[in-house]
Amino acid sequence: MRSRLAILIGVVLIGVTAAFAQSGQTFTGTVTDAMCGAHHMIPGKSAAECTRECVKAGSSYALAIGDKVYTLKGDKTKVDSLAGQKVTVKGNIISVSSITPAKS
Repeated sequence: MRSRLAILIGVVLIGVTAAFAQSGQTFTGTVTDAMCGAHHMIPGKSAAECTRECVKAGSSYALAIGDKVYTLKGDKTKVDSLAGQKVTVKGNIISVSSITPAKS
């Protein structure tokens, strides 16, 4: 009986975890590029112009939230149209604070 209960609890937890992962998280910040972050470096250019030029030069689109910068993946056309603007992004991310080899 205990093993059936443990299996049932495990199945429920997996379902809840999967549902949460699919829903993603919501973040509000400014569309920028990963190199400049919140501080654009091209003199005389707006935040949007600087972002677009840095992305053309190889940087990735990013979302600046305070001091943190999150790289954005996905539809670059939509992101580009909002360069330099404050936006709300919904999605899934993995933010690595540490990483170690997995044990076999």
